Amino acid sequence: TGGKFTVSVHAAGELVPAFGVVDAIQQDTVECAHTAPYYFFGKDEAFALDCAIPFGMNSRQQTAWMYEGNGLKLMREFYAQYNIINFPMGNSGAQMGGWYRKEIKSLADVKGLKMRIGGFGGRVLAKLGAVPQNIPAAEIYQSLEKGTVDAAEWIGPYDDLKLGLHKVAKHYYYPAWWEGSTQFTLQVNTKAFNALSSEYKSIVRLAASDAHVSVQASYDGRNPGALKQLIAEGAKLSRLPKEVMDAAFKASREVYAELNEKNPNWKKIYADYSRFQADAYQWQGIAEGSYDQYMSAQKL
Repeated sequence: TGGKFTVSVHAAGELVPAFGVVDAIQQDTVECAHTAPYYFFGKDEAFALDCAIPFGMNSRQQTAWMYEGNGLKLMREFYAQYNIINFPMGNSGAQMGGWYRKEIKSLADVKGLKMRIGGFGGRVLAKLGAVPQNIPAAEIYQSLEKGTVDAAEWIGPYDDLKLGLHKVAKHYYYPAWWEGSTQFTLQVNTKAFNALSSEYKSIVRLAASDAHVSVQASYDGRNPGALKQLIAEGAKLSRLPKEVMDAAFKASREVYAELNEKNPNWKKIYADYSRFQADAYQWQGIAEGSYDQYMSAQKL
């Protein structure tokens, strides 16, 4: 726009706390925010469907649901209750299952485990006997080092390396069943968006779409090298036991059944989400799933 349309960018905490952006947008304190919507599942669990849920869609499925399925339509209807219009704006892809001070060999090792994890993942882990802890990113390293927590999850190799978590907890598990992908969202005050010209509205849409692609490309491009470095510096890579995965899957389904009974927003959106996910895996399991499984076993 030749500098005609500008966006003033502020880090979390400068204008409002990171977890206060939805309220700030509604109150006209800020006009927009870039965030991970599952942070607001305490307001309504349906926010998480715009971001990540345990055993949810992978990043490509989530994007397909948003743009080719009913995802964007359904989430826009939901956000309208908050006077917000949403735009998908980035995805971290599948995340890692966290750093552990001790090995996880069975479901018994999860019971009593104090783990830094929030949101839906924490709710499901609590059903397995773990003790979820909501700790800010800046305090994760110290909490692991002092033994305040037994384990902690953050994002994935690139971001975890920057925090140096491998220096205080060697066991690095995968996958993060609570975040098969994590979609970030641009949340815009509806009144502010509607005040824009049609040209500027299109620019917002295009900018968000461009960022959606570039953010995921950044994670896909940077995580491999970071993982190699973590392993070289002593990280011990392990897969979570099937017993743990199965128990977490069952517990997540119990949570969703409970939400279907008490949250109409969740019930409406999740019904469509789950149908799309089932169809997507039927297709991807045939083509890309089998291809990726074969290629992962080859020496390249």
